[in-house]
Amino acid sequence: MSTAPTPAPTRATALTPRTLRGARLPKWSPWALAGGSLVLAVLLGLVADMDNPAQLGLIAAVLFVLGTYGVAARVEGRRQAKDRVATSLVWVCFLLAVIPLASLLWETVRQGVKVLDFYFLSHSMGVVADTETGGGIYHAILGTLEQVGLATVVAVPVGVLTAVYLVEYGRGRLAKAVTFFVDVMTGIPSIVAGLFVLSFWILVLDMGYSGFAGSLALAILMMPIVVRSTEEMLKLVPNELREASLALGVPKWRTILKVVLPTSIGGITTGIMLAVARITGETAPVLLLVWGTNFINTNPFADPQASLPLYIYQQYANSAGYGAAYDRAWAAALTLIAIVMILNLVARGIARWKSPR
Repeated sequence: MSTAPTPAPTRATALTPRTLRGARLPKWSPWALAGGSLVLAVLLGLVADMDNPAQLGLIAAVLFVLGTYGVAARVEGRRQAKDRVATSLVWVCFLLAVIPLASLLWETVRQGVKVLDFYFLSHSMGVVADTETGGGIYHAILGTLEQVGLATVVAVPVGVLTAVYLVEYGRGRLAKAVTFFVDVMTGIPSIVAGLFVLSFWILVLDMGYSGFAGSLALAILMMPIVVRSTEEMLKLVPNELREASLALGVPKWRTILKVVLPTSIGGITTGIMLAVARITGETAPVLLLVWGTNFINTNPFADPQASLPLYIYQQYANSAGYGAAYDRAWAAALTLIAIVMILNLVARGIARWKSPR
């Protein structure tokens, strides 16, 4: 009894998953290339007598990208090499953005902890001269919180309602005009906002220098950021949610209040905090409208008031790069960063708490 001959394997059946997969670099190859690039950059720096870490880091980044392409093209092919180069460029850009930020935070913490304690946070400068030790930033913290708080109270309702109008109701020339002026306000310098409030609030209305005058200028800087961020978040809300609410007979204003805004509350809160962080460190409006004082002023509607940005500037300007004033300036900068960070954490917690499940 004869059996049928076994057919010869064709090209399609002969190929196995192992033969379909080309050569691949090991997972540790990027780390090896990064280490080799760093060592080679250091050697080149020794030869060329370069000791600047920034220069050596840039040379290592260039060598890393070029080395990644060369090794990947030889082992995996040019197509996969281009993909690895794109990934390497993303990582290099990420590190270029993170390293200055990390170095800034490290330097601020290292310099600021020298005099940062409870006494420093709970006392004002009072009768302490800039060249003397002691004193604190209580008056500056109080002024900053009041001025930023008043600016937020003024800017957030106006900005959110403007964004709601542009997304939900805005049609025609008025909406285009509002969008145009919001774009223009986004790029105005802070000194221009300060000069506007100075000319109108202080010179024309004769209201005097105060923390509230500075808050008005800060609110002008804050409004376009709130409008733009809120507008983009409202556009991300699916129209199906609006249509489902309207189909049930719910009025449009109630749909916006109960459906649209709660759905986008997380992004809106993040945008508001970005605006708060933008104005917290402004110095020009404070110099023009608030002036400054070494004493505690709890009333933002009358008389000059201190603030952290102005305090940092004054202490550093009077320190000549050393002494007690120099240490106080770094400690105040660290406090300002901590306040902004705490506000961001609180806002994210509120957004997560209020956002729909």
